[in-house]
Amino acid sequence: MNLMLSQCFIAVDDHDKAIVFYRDVLGLEVRNDVGFEGMRWVTVGSPAQPDVNIVLEPPLADPGASPADRQAMAELMAKGLLRAVIFSTDDCDATFKRVADSGADVIQEPMDQPYGMRDCAFRDPAGNMLRFTQALAT
Repeated sequence: MNLMLSQCFIAVDDHDKAIVFYRDVLGLEVRNDVGFEGMRWVTVGSPAQPDVNIVLEPPLADPGASPADRQAMAELMAKGLLRAVIFSTDDCDATFKRVADSGADVIQEPMDQPYGMRDCAFRDPAGNMLRFTQALAT
């Protein structure tokens, strides 16, 4: 059996801000932008990985969700407790500088980890944690 990642989902509360961050700051390409029943899904991805998509979705992509469920999701998003995504990079320090220069919320500056990676972390405009890792030379 051969399994490969196809899509992952990140909840965002403002798709236009998310597009600016993921496209203009991270350099991902916008692949799709779809609306349905008052909701919006934007698909982005790395040009280096054409078969892997990141879908920027509403915090609760269910038109039948109760007001209480919508409120609970909004509260979790505000705390930054929903999704986390880890990107690999060939230069953690340059990636850190580029993202930090955009004004993104820094969680962790670049540091070497005992498990053989150098990484840093930010919050996207919706509060989701994003980590950027670089394998250390062995």
